[in-house]
Amino acid sequence: MSDKSRSSEQTVDDAWPAVLTWRAHDEPRMESVRVQLQGKRIKAYGRIVAAATESHPAFSASYDLVTDETGATKRLSLTVTLAERERQLSIARDEESQWLVQDHSQTKKSDFGGALDVDVIFSPFFNALPIRRVGLHTRTDSVSLPVAYVRLPELSVETVNISYSSGADGIKLHSPVAETTITVDSEGFILDYPGLAERI
Repeated sequence: MSDKSRSSEQTVDDAWPAVLTWRAHDEPRMESVRVQLQGKRIKAYGRIVAAATESHPAFSASYDLVTDETGATKRLSLTVTLAERERQLSIARDEESQWLVQDHSQTKKSDFGGALDVDVIFSPFFNALPIRRVGLHTRTDSVSLPVAYVRLPELSVETVNISYSSGADGIKLHSPVAETTITVDSEGFILDYPGLAERI
């Protein structure tokens, strides 16, 4: 490995772990996450805090995420706190890409359409998972991917397809809640997601 490559790798490694924070554009909501990177592997612990709006009650959601060495989600644990209750959800993917979903009332198994990633509504952080895994922050490409999509604060999980198309002006995204162009940093983490949040 050349000295230049080693120096570049050390600069990237020196930036991690890091705390990334986003503020919603038009809603009283924030997200903050501590991220540790090792290649494509991510370990993250974060929290979304949202005041009451017309579409949802006030809630906080804390999460703990681990991916494998390819960047595919291995495990996500979520705790949602509302004024009247607290609920937990655990999602884990095995080597055959079967997902085990456990919540307060049941345990179920699904393949979520072959999904390798989890996405959580209201979270800019989770959009980085497929972007980093397929390398859209480093090259021009278009992909449509199934994800295990978690809705907050109800903690329901469903399969949805999200389309990403990277280009010079950012990454065009089409999801169940948005059709927009997002910008990312050199590591693939969201800087600005119009209509959702911006990094501060």
